[in-house]
Amino acid sequence: MRTKSLKKNKINVITLGCSKNVYDSEVLMGQLRANGKEVEHEAPAEKEGNIIVINTCGFIDNAKAESVNMILEYADKKDRGLVDKVFVTGCLSERYRPDLEKEIPNVDQYFGTTELPQLLKALGADYKHELLGERLTTTPKNYAYLKIAEGCDRPCSFCAIPLMRGSHVSQPIEKLVKEAQGLAKNGVKELILIAQDLTYYGLDLYKKRNLAELLEELAKVEGIEWIRLHYAYPTGFPMDVLELMKREPKICNYIDIPLQHISDSILKSMRRGTTQAKTTQLLKDFRAAVPGMAIRTTLIVGYPGETQEDFEILKDFVQEMKFDRMGCFAYSHEENTHAYLLEDNVPDDVKQARANEIMELQSQISWDLNQEKVGKTFKCIIDRKEGAHFVGRTEFDSPDVDNEVLIDASKHYVKTGEFVNIKIIEATEFDLYGEPA
Repeated sequence: MRTKSLKKNKINVITLGCSKNVYDSEVLMGQLRANGKEVEHEAPAEKEGNIIVINTCGFIDNAKAESVNMILEYADKKDRGLVDKVFVTGCLSERYRPDLEKEIPNVDQYFGTTELPQLLKALGADYKHELLGERLTTTPKNYAYLKIAEGCDRPCSFCAIPLMRGSHVSQPIEKLVKEAQGLAKNGVKELILIAQDLTYYGLDLYKKRNLAELLEELAKVEGIEWIRLHYAYPTGFPMDVLELMKREPKICNYIDIPLQHISDSILKSMRRGTTQAKTTQLLKDFRAAVPGMAIRTTLIVGYPGETQEDFEILKDFVQEMKFDRMGCFAYSHEENTHAYLLEDNVPDDVKQARANEIMELQSQISWDLNQEKVGKTFKCIIDRKEGAHFVGRTEFDSPDVDNEVLIDASKHYVKTGEFVNIKIIEATEFDLYGEPA
């Protein structure tokens, strides 16, 4: 006679939110696998397993809603006997644990962002210190995220990250190099460096901004061909990184530098520690130091007190700077942040209209920049085959957020996970079409 207790435990990990959460899920799964546990990442319903771990995001309203809905969905599945256990971890759980325990009590246990050993114990596994940096990667085999620091010491008024992730803690260079070597052995060719703030790297450990030294060491790792920088803060940017980017071919001519706004009054209220003049000069310095580098940024519209004039200043800046890549978000009023004390006085429809206007402007800029690529040949990494196309990227594009290069699979064959020279034959706002050169 079959009973529930005889069922083989299989753990399904579901990841919501940013690349830092992807990394954390990969570490969790690496630990579970090393403990002999059967573990899947976001398995389809028919292969789901009976134990669910939801790694949540608690950053802005939309992300919180997605996380809450996912918890409710699996709490309901547990009620109906479709799964045995549900555990919740990550940023939402860190930030709202008492509320979640009260509102959704049939989750087995909630864990914060720093409670991996406790979560593993609840899953019947031990935390293995010797697994330093080893993880079960969920990305295509050719790239992986490398989290070089946790937390953030910046005082930005709108951001709840320090509440969920704590203060900035850099990982030692030798640990990161060892992790990169392990990834390279498994076929990873591109490292995407992530942290809440890359530019702060090393201040706590080495008493100086040490990103350039870390990059020098990572560039020596055999098998790694591209190193990409995500989430650099504009204040106190270590300019020696640009010199290294120019002379070290492995470091992609690409940087993700979230600027959030440009109007001086909004920057001051956001507590960004910079001005329009300083930011504009920094971007000019970037382009002078590394001609042709791709600059990605993120902007927030509808921040408390943002006037039409502030918004026009932002639009003019976007038009002038011609960013290669951009994301734009409507402001989200977050509890316990400094900005929460301000009146959230820009109506939601105005916020959304402004975000749409910025992205409309950007799509025209993106179209123009992409047309300039037609007829040129670029080294591309091929990430996957999807439908009728092989899908790749240039060094100027990060996975999931930037342009893709589409190659007609009915006419050409390229190997996934490999670098190929691709000639661009056509371009739209956000995609390039090419063929092997």
